[in-house]
Amino acid sequence: MNQASLDQELQQLENAYNFILDFLMRYSLQLIGAIVIFLIGLLVASKVSNLVAKQLKKHNIDITLTQFTSNLIRITIIIMVAVICLGKLGISVTPMVAAIGAASLGAGLALQGMLSNYAAGITIIVTRPFVVGNTIEIKGVAGVVDEIKLGQTILTNEEGEQISIPNKHIVGEILHNSFEYKLVETRLNIEYQSDTDQVIAIIEQQLAQSNFVNQQQKPLVGVNAFNSIGIEIGIRYWVPTPQYFEAKYQTNLAVINALHSAGISIPCPVREVHIQH
Repeated sequence: MNQASLDQELQQLENAYNFILDFLMRYSLQLIGAIVIFLIGLLVASKVSNLVAKQLKKHNIDITLTQFTSNLIRITIIIMVAVICLGKLGISVTPMVAAIGAASLGAGLALQGMLSNYAAGITIIVTRPFVVGNTIEIKGVAGVVDEIKLGQTILTNEEGEQISIPNKHIVGEILHNSFEYKLVETRLNIEYQSDTDQVIAIIEQQLAQSNFVNQQQKPLVGVNAFNSIGIEIGIRYWVPTPQYFEAKYQTNLAVINALHSAGISIPCPVREVHIQH
């Protein structure tokens, strides 16, 4: 390295040093003030969001809405403090807002699906058509609500499978919410000669003895229809969603065993074939 190159690099370092020193001398107080304001703002945002969360929990507000509200308040306060700090340093936020707006427009066009999921998530959180722990069915998919996120809702079924549903497929659709229970509907046929009152009493007794069936919501048993092979008996009862199939299978077994023990036969379809010569 020759002397000229060395002198040039030393001059550049000196210029950088002078620039930094001049900046610190001019804006040191503003910079320190901005840092102090920002740190105080972070502390205030945390305290306010925690206070809001505690008040919402105290009034038994849903945990999803509580978290969303407290996080929104914290982010809003931080943004306001950041704007104040930039103004303290003499930086205008107007061009930044315009640039963010233009970037947001482009990103919005590219991420329409994701943004629609977020918008639907906010709608779900605010309107609360269901909460964590409810049993919902949407477009033929059912399960217990495990978590509600901005972009998607997480369900779990009896097999322990995790089902992720984009929120845009929930808002605006027909939604079934049975809370923590799920309806079981069963039909069976008895012969026309059978004692219908006896059959209904036997089934009601089995439902009353079941540990799965929700007794607070009375099970319904009655004559559902008449068909070519016998009288159709309809059975409707509610069971906890996590034990839906287990409860259904055990109840069906108990009912059929009780009917057989009482001598009640279940007819089966008979088809006659006539052969003509």
